[in-house]
Amino acid sequence: SQAMEDLSALQDQIDALAAQVTKQGSVVRQLKKDGAASEDIAEAVTLLKKLKVDAEALKAKQDELDPSKKFNRKTFDELILRKMFVVPSFEIHGGVKGLFDLGPPACALKAAMIDQWRKHFVLTESMLEMECTCLTPAVVLQTSGHVERFTDLMVKDPEIGECFRADKLLEDAIDALIESSPDMPKEEREDHLRIQRQADAYSPEEIDDLLANKYNCKAPSGQPYSNAFPFNLMFKTSIGPEGTAVGYLRPETAQGLFVNFRRLLDANAGKMPFAAAQIGLGFRNEIAPRAGLLSVREFCMGEIEHFVNPDDKSHPSFPSVADKELILFGSDDQLGSGKTKTMSIGEAVKSGLVNNETLGYFMARTQLFMEKIGMDPA
Repeated sequence: SQAMEDLSALQDQIDALAAQVTKQGSVVRQLKKDGAASEDIAEAVTLLKKLKVDAEALKAKQDELDPSKKFNRKTFDELILRKMFVVPSFEIHGGVKGLFDLGPPACALKAAMIDQWRKHFVLTESMLEMECTCLTPAVVLQTSGHVERFTDLMVKDPEIGECFRADKLLEDAIDALIESSPDMPKEEREDHLRIQRQADAYSPEEIDDLLANKYNCKAPSGQPYSNAFPFNLMFKTSIGPEGTAVGYLRPETAQGLFVNFRRLLDANAGKMPFAAAQIGLGFRNEIAPRAGLLSVREFCMGEIEHFVNPDDKSHPSFPSVADKELILFGSDDQLGSGKTKTMSIGEAVKSGLVNNETLGYFMARTQLFMEKIGMDPA
């Protein structure tokens, strides 16, 4: 029908525009990395923003033509709360953002998914499963780079003690200023936008000056914000009563497997390749969780580390999945047509779209697992 043809043509436009957004985003990142002139960066960012606005407009048009494409997030959130799949933790005491309790349906669902995960991966692939401690000494995460990498600049309301991410406050303040001043001269507006684009690159002293002096930002209490300070997204604690040994709740499960590599290799009779697996809790001290279950402070993750000979990445079981079709989005398509390709993983490895058999094998096995627990492969 004509309506279907219109939707198909519109989807082609959306895909092409998505590719342009990806490509322009790469340009902006490269300019910043190369220390390009601020005028060049500003021009590239302006084009990127325009492409994103155009893309959103096309998606809105698609929603109008095909309401089935639109996901009603509010209704979904209300449903899982009403049916007690997931509820806010400590609700009767006001709750804590980013923490949720699983109700009876979700507990049963999680148990079934973990059981399938263990059967599908650990038992079928003869993996070495571990259960490592959630509490991790600081030296481990310093070595991995987490202590340095998981930081953002924060400011605090000196009266009530609430913390905020400094760069987000700066971005919001600039948005509010521009929105409230429609007649602002173009040059002044561009100056504000330039500052906004660099919000996450300022030093603590620079961002303090911008928040307090240039934009006169005030905390919810009406007082000036505190000086900016680095905030690490890992939960920090002390190990032992002396308080001298620093530890963190693990932000991921991989480190426990990596530090036990030698013992795992010995347990596997010194033979390579082999895989180690772990499923358990991870913790991220999110600054301001606002995205429901997409941004939480405690979550379960299943992780597999497959240790392989870097000179031989073939896999003996690859032929068993070679005909499995996957929807793939290669780098050329991301920057070109914006369209995905459906092909067998065997063809993808042969053509070089997927680097090697081991990677292709686990991509296919992961797809099969997702289908097994009810995900729509389309």
